[in-house]
Amino acid sequence: MQSAIEALFEERPSAYSAEHQRLFARFKEELNAGRVRAAEPDEAAASGWRVNGWVKKGILLGFRMGELVDMSIETSRQPWFDKATYPVKPLTAASGVRVVPGGSSIRDGCYLGRGVTCMPPMYINVGSYVGDGTMVDSHALVGSCAQVGARCHISAAAQIGGVLEPIGALPVIVEDEVMVGGNCGIYEGTVVKARAVLGSGVILNRSTPVYDLVKEQVIAAGDGQPLIIPSDAVVIAGARAVRRGVGAEWGISLYTPVIVKYRDEKTGDRVRLEDYLR
Repeated sequence: MQSAIEALFEERPSAYSAEHQRLFARFKEELNAGRVRAAEPDEAAASGWRVNGWVKKGILLGFRMGELVDMSIETSRQPWFDKATYPVKPLTAASGVRVVPGGSSIRDGCYLGRGVTCMPPMYINVGSYVGDGTMVDSHALVGSCAQVGARCHISAAAQIGGVLEPIGALPVIVEDEVMVGGNCGIYEGTVVKARAVLGSGVILNRSTPVYDLVKEQVIAAGDGQPLIIPSDAVVIAGARAVRRGVGAEWGISLYTPVIVKYRDEKTGDRVRLEDYLR
């Protein structure tokens, strides 16, 4: 499948045949089942993850191949026009996914583990992976190709950014048992390791330095590497004073994320309260 996807991506035909459509349908079935992923764990990689560029190519092929169609249930009241290759993800009660009514949407071509809870309105995009028992809360986004682990809580209005292009770019990674607070933004070039806790309003991307008050160090992305938030880190939104120039004269401070502690029993007890919502 990989070689066929890559060949079709590189040599765009004048028209897509029924055989091409069947290839894409098989590929999307593998995405839905979680058997192929845009990124997957790799102990040999510095970040612990590797990109599967061919999977991203397959997802982009779906956009190329799909024709714009009317998917509206009732066009006059709720119009919906999208690529025929990417309808909503088919789910049944047997899927073990709890979708609470109220305007949520889950695009076909993503994996949802058993026990995932989707609170309205939230959105999960193609190519993403959401592990068992994770809650995606109201107004939250899990972007294209984002990888979210098991037993996470993506709190209200949190944004897990999508990274479909460039092909070789590592998607946003949120490992197991991470608590992402309300209004957080985790964007391109970020890996949040297992059991970390992000307080409300924390913004992370590859260009963001993180100040670790516990270990007395500054965490930043290296050359060609993502920003990595350590396991068990508790991160809050902070500020850093401008020390020179007019910024210092005006008393300006700049936003910065700060690690104030590492997870302990007290932190764990607070996070475990989320289990009552599942």
